Amino acid sequence: MLFIEPALAGLLAWGISMTTRQSGHFFFEPKGYDHVNHATHEHKEEIKIGYNLQRKIVLMSLWALIPLALWLAPSLGGLIMPATDLNGYLHDVGIAWLALGLGGILFRTVHLFFIYNVQTGLTWAVKIMTDPFHDARIYASAPLYLMRGQLIDPMDHARSEDPCPALVRVRTGE
Repeated sequence: MLFIEPALAGLLAWGISMTTRQSGHFFFEPKGYDHVNHATHEHKEEIKIGYNLQRKIVLMSLWALIPLALWLAPSLGGLIMPATDLNGYLHDVGIAWLALGLGGILFRTVHLFFIYNVQTGLTWAVKIMTDPFHDARIYASAPLYLMRGQLIDPMDHARSEDPCPALVRVRTGE
């Protein structure tokens, strides 16, 4: 859709995909101690490379303000041709949301170049761009679990006394 109708891609990406994905982070992720990963919420927020909760709030605030800005100033101070109807307004919102998404990825990628290194920034950018495909695969069965009453994945497959079961396999040669 991005190459066929970019404005519609922006509307779908932010209006459906991003809102559902981010609402999961905001409302469904437990904020207490993560027993599976042996970490506090604060520790996990501190070590996140990409967008932690505070950065997501800024990003989602910008997302929410874009339609308002275009409604109050349809030409954005002469930067664009003002929309004359609802379809034009939605087109402008979609393009602006697309620009916000691409700008957010580009900004954080370059920021990571400076605070870590180029490899970290590029790795994060590729991870973000491939997340929708990964998420579709792993969350496809989530509605079924919700209908069964399971709000949070107990992650029984990841539970271990060792904070990093993969290291156990490496150390023991399994």
